[in-house]
Amino acid sequence: CSRWEEEKKEDGVKWMQLEHRGPYFVPLYEPLPEDVQFYYDGKPLKLSLATEEIATFYAKMLDHEYTTKEIFQNNFFHDWRKEMTSEEQEIIKDLDKCDFREIHKYFVDKNEARKALPKEEKQARTGSCDTFWKLKEEADKIQEEYGYCILDGHREKIGNFKTEPPGLFRGRGEHPKMGMLKKRIMPEDVVINCSRDSKIPEPPEGHKWKEVRFDNTVTWLASWTENIQNTLKYIMLNPSSKLKGEKDWQKYEVARRLKDVVHEIRAQYRKDWKSKEIKKRQRAVALYFIDKLALRAGNEKEEGETADTVGCCSLRVEHIQLHPQLDGQEHVVEFDFLGKDSIRYYNKVSVEKPVFKNLQLFMKNKDPTDDLFDQLTTNFLNKHLQHLMDGLTAKVFRTYNASITLQEQLKALTNPEDSVAGKLLSYNRANRAVAVLCNHQRSIPKTFAKSMQVLQEKIDAKKKQVEEAQEELKKAEDEFEDTKDAKAEANVEKKKKLLKRLEEQLARLNVQATDKEENKKIALGTSKLNYLDPRISVAWCKKFGIPIERIYNKTQREKFAWAIAMAGEDFEF
Repeated sequence: CSRWEEEKKEDGVKWMQLEHRGPYFVPLYEPLPEDVQFYYDGKPLKLSLATEEIATFYAKMLDHEYTTKEIFQNNFFHDWRKEMTSEEQEIIKDLDKCDFREIHKYFVDKNEARKALPKEEKQARTGSCDTFWKLKEEADKIQEEYGYCILDGHREKIGNFKTEPPGLFRGRGEHPKMGMLKKRIMPEDVVINCSRDSKIPEPPEGHKWKEVRFDNTVTWLASWTENIQNTLKYIMLNPSSKLKGEKDWQKYEVARRLKDVVHEIRAQYRKDWKSKEIKKRQRAVALYFIDKLALRAGNEKEEGETADTVGCCSLRVEHIQLHPQLDGQEHVVEFDFLGKDSIRYYNKVSVEKPVFKNLQLFMKNKDPTDDLFDQLTTNFLNKHLQHLMDGLTAKVFRTYNASITLQEQLKALTNPEDSVAGKLLSYNRANRAVAVLCNHQRSIPKTFAKSMQVLQEKIDAKKKQVEEAQEELKKAEDEFEDTKDAKAEANVEKKKKLLKRLEEQLARLNVQATDKEENKKIALGTSKLNYLDPRISVAWCKKFGIPIERIYNKTQREKFAWAIAMAGEDFEF
């Protein structure tokens, strides 16, 4: 793992040399064929190019739940009208009179035709195989030209080197800005970062960069501000690059340091629950929530951020309800608020009595819209965390608690005697415990019912095969009882082996169905990629003889190359 432990640079400096080609801009819009039309109030209407392009964004989403939501429709129509010509604005005044069905059908058919061609047919059809290879060749050429940079003499892979295409903003959860127009990124929006002595990337012909910077204290190669949330977007190195790997490794090392002081921190915030200063009490209760429930700190809002999302420090009185008794438990706090990405956080938690008493005090004489922690700012909390341990933030608590939970759950759930499928089910259950802790949800996939039905059919068919194999074995055993000859004995062994194989296959399918059902509303990927020290998983794989590719796909194995190189089976977080 020497690559991960090369010479260190002076503080703050991330590189000495950085050279790249700049971002790859998505191709310009191709107009629809003449015979594909948009209709307004039942009549065909030829749209200007910019208006037509935005119409295709909406048309492509017609069969999606988003386009049934009023807020999506309103935001889309508002932004679309802004881009129309004045003549179009005069005519198009009502979204309900717009008919995008022909455009929608055009894209669906195009997609179906592409999917319907099996590889052999693609090759049999003259030219279509050539087209396929031409496209692949083109993609490889773009990857080769734009997908790598030179960083301190090493050729490193870039993560997302393409600008995002224009389209309609979706957002997660019930985002108030859904349906708004994501504009096309132009070179004039882009800030380039490289080293002074490098070959500075050329902007596309007829354009110029917003700015060229030479800042070696940051690791991004290019950046721009997207128009919906007004947030900065960056082109970064690929997660498999040395710089990213080191950063990842350091993140988990900070979380491991917390393990040594967490007991003192917990003792300290328990003591502060009784503090004479209300500010300290509020800080101590907030820290308890961050520690126990892995809540995010909740940063101050940017101007123009309209989604009403909160974190721990910005909770309002209306976001919690106190129950002295509930469902057989004492001192229950019922949380209900929109967290990051407008994902609802709903949880009923039994807390320690002093926490409950303090919350009653913090809520006294307040309106529902008042701040619960009115004396507390994220800044005040972060300064305190920094004082407790160098580098400590609310996110470090999340990482620490997620990783510790995974490690403890794996120890509790893994049965060394289980089959590989059984062990993997235990792994996913441990990962699920973390996803629940971190509130990583997803909506049930559209294809869930269908794929579950297919799996159930496979299980039923396999059960039938097992029953048939049991009958076959019984017959073979009876025959051997009668004849006692070697051939009949060999047949019994053969039938036993077949039955065993079929039973294993059935068990595997049953495990798969359980896993699928338990997973339908939980997103395992976020914690796996961002909050769980990969060395815990690598060590578990090595200890129980599970191939790492059963846990991490190729991209994840590249991202966690440092962990795969470092962790032995005895690694403890």
